Amino acid sequence: MSTVVVKIINQSAHPLPSYATSGSSGMDLRANLTAAIELRPLERTLVPTGMFIELPEGYEAQIRPRSGLAVKQGITCLNTPGTVDADYRGEIKVILINLSQELQVIQPGDRIAQMVVQKVELVEWEPVNTLTSTVRDAGGFGHTGKS
Repeated sequence: MSTVVVKIINQSAHPLPSYATSGSSGMDLRANLTAAIELRPLERTLVPTGMFIELPEGYEAQIRPRSGLAVKQGITCLNTPGTVDADYRGEIKVILINLSQELQVIQPGDRIAQMVVQKVELVEWEPVNTLTSTVRDAGGFGHTGKS
């Protein structure tokens, strides 16, 4: 596995994002709050992390939900995965929504999302009149049925 160096400014009181295990792909992001926030059912909010990054050209960071938060509290991320482009220098913020039927509370320092950094390939379009045929062709949206 290769590594990439990413410059980071941490304006929070929390540790830098890190991998929980040696096999983790995502690093936990924490809520940079001065006080707890309450999320009513179906309410959404933008939660700051206090993290600012400078990705190398050719990379992106994806912001994804944490499975434990989703299953235990019904809280997930909107705009998933959220994309942090290599030329973005603002604070990383996470759009959270409460999909449960109960009031949920986000505490300062709570792990609210995970961030995955990936290499990005740029596309050069080649306009054509036909595409190569496949067994699937245009079949989609459940065309293979249930097994």
